[in-house]
Amino acid sequence: MPVDPDASMLSLWQQQSGGSAALLDARAQLRRPPDGPVTQPEADTIRSQFPRLPNPDLVLYVFPHLNGNTPVPGYSTVFPFYTRPQYALPGERLTPP
Repeated sequence: MPVDPDASMLSLWQQQSGGSAALLDARAQLRRPPDGPVTQPEADTIRSQFPRLPNPDLVLYVFPHLNGNTPVPGYSTVFPFYTRPQYALPGERLTPP
């Protein structure tokens, strides 16, 4: 498809989509506006079907030490066991039998 170098993105889109009337008709048939909020029951359904798996924390204690001649006090830090949240599949058990 040859493209006119002076054509704007809007004019190209309108040529390919046949104008905006068809798009407005299609949007009028939607059940909710495309930028509308997700209703709470839908979010609850997703959370109940795909619950997050437990992600235990690993606590690491770094003993006091020297960095060259500089003393570094002891401290604790926490690492999650998994780098990303893990989700259970529908019907998967969260606790062992």
